[in-house]
Amino acid sequence: MRLSEFWLAVSDEFGADYGRVLAHDLVLGSVGGLTAEQAIKQGVNTRDIWLALCDATDVPAERRYGVGQREPKKL
Repeated sequence: MRLSEFWLAVSDEFGADYGRVLAHDLVLGSVGGLTAEQAIKQGVNTRDIWLALCDATDVPAERRYGVGQREPKKL
């Protein structure tokens, strides 16, 4: 998962503003007790951060995979 895909997934799931608050404030135990922003800065895999954020906020499994992907452009 690219960083841009991570932020798109966060925005799609939580909304742009609340998603940024979660990424800044919510401590995620499964990525070493860091917030998502701290984990990104430390080089933690963004897919791992996304899944940790989903676990911490009880995002259903069906909304965890394939997120952050843009719709293909129509030719």
